[in-house]
Amino acid sequence: MYEEFYGLREKPFSILPDPSYLYLSKVHQRALVLLEYSLFSGQGFTILSGEVGSGKTTLINRLTAGLEDGARVGVMSFTHSSQNEIVEWVAMTFGLEYKGKTLAQLYETFMQFLVEEYAAGRKVVLIVDEAQNLGLAGLETLRMLSNVNARQEYLLHMILVGQPELRGLIKAPQLKQLLQRVSVAYHLSPMTEQEARHYIRHRIEQAGGDPGIISDQAAKLLVAASDGVPRMINTVCDLALVYGYSAGRNPVDVRIVRSVIEDRAKMGLAAAPAI
Repeated sequence: MYEEFYGLREKPFSILPDPSYLYLSKVHQRALVLLEYSLFSGQGFTILSGEVGSGKTTLINRLTAGLEDGARVGVMSFTHSSQNEIVEWVAMTFGLEYKGKTLAQLYETFMQFLVEEYAAGRKVVLIVDEAQNLGLAGLETLRMLSNVNARQEYLLHMILVGQPELRGLIKAPQLKQLLQRVSVAYHLSPMTEQEARHYIRHRIEQAGGDPGIISDQAAKLLVAASDGVPRMINTVCDLALVYGYSAGRNPVDVRIVRSVIEDRAKMGLAAAPAI
């Protein structure tokens, strides 16, 4: 809609988790290094937590894009499920037969799959998004799936991704054995003001544009309205470009951004920052 007007190749502020647009702030850089370390050093469980829209899925997409071709990666997004359903979903994620099997048969099928992949020299990585929704019983089921090992190496590498409450869940007494297998646990905090402003410039440049299409003062106000959360930055920046296009403004200025923020506040979507 506004791409040609601002000299952009594509929309720079989509909320889709595109790894090509990943901006490595200090916390995102550290998270990526830790995720890579946990996989390549053969660790068991890795925990990545963060608020909604903090960039967890984009990081995971970047991680999996960099894995060697021989790795078997399964990604699941969960709501509440029973033990049987969880194991069925795991089997289905890796293309294994699961219909009509008992829980014991499902375990046997999955364990055989892990052994075969290990013998073939392939890593098996299970990524569970929104893992906090599994609850204690569901997380314990995943822990039981990781029981098989060979030569002191884990055959299954699990990355549990979730909102902040996931950190509290794994500390529960019932999950003591799972906690002992967690090699890396990292929480994504919001970006600093400087990082958020660099993030805006980075995404515009990735879309083939000139960062100057959003003035410095307008960017400062957009950052204040987003609390340093990547998805929120994308939302308000995208709207600012739409508003600017409709008003024929290039660059987007403070007046345009204030209109975006005020309209969102009227709808109850956000509080206007005190600037």
